[in-house]
Amino acid sequence: KSANPQWREQFDFHYFSDRKDMLDIEVWRKDNKKHEELLGTCQVDITALPMKQTNSLELPLEKRPASLLMLIAVSPCTGVSISDLCVCPLGDPSERQQISQRYSIKNSFRDIKDIGFLQVKVLKAVDLLAADFAGKSDPFCVLELGNDSLQTHTVYKNLNPEWNKVFTFPIKDIHDVLEVTVFDEDGDKPPDFLGKVAIPLLSV
Repeated sequence: KSANPQWREQFDFHYFSDRKDMLDIEVWRKDNKKHEELLGTCQVDITALPMKQTNSLELPLEKRPASLLMLIAVSPCTGVSISDLCVCPLGDPSERQQISQRYSIKNSFRDIKDIGFLQVKVLKAVDLLAADFAGKSDPFCVLELGNDSLQTHTVYKNLNPEWNKVFTFPIKDIHDVLEVTVFDEDGDKPPDFLGKVAIPLLSV
């Protein structure tokens, strides 16, 4: 019940410089659990923002006499990567030894914020539900850790897709839960849910 809401929430997005994506923002109003209304949209061209500084932006919402105030910082991405299984990071024994020393008990207090990182190998899915009329699905997999989100490519017309991708996340909170969700790509429509698993980091 506010015309001037303050959220003060921070989100981290992994933006890879070889892409030319725009940051799309939507503001919604929710009356109850069933009724929602789109109040306005705006876009930010990430490539036009200066690097390594916090940019304060007041963005007018399209077709509405309203604006959205945001702080956006574009900085080099550290600790996050997507690679093929055949060129897996951490595969080198000497590299693994360096990491073991970096996170040994005696070095625990050297950098309190450097908790560690998580590497996830997404190999394949088996016996997925058929979401299309042809008895197939177009599955892709989304990995979420805290506010970090990365995803695989889509394997079209396949109920047993193989992705063979390696994802590396920096860990910001040891109590976070890794959520792995499989969706069916559905063109311009929202993707269909095919399944999900949640893995607490403390269980790894």
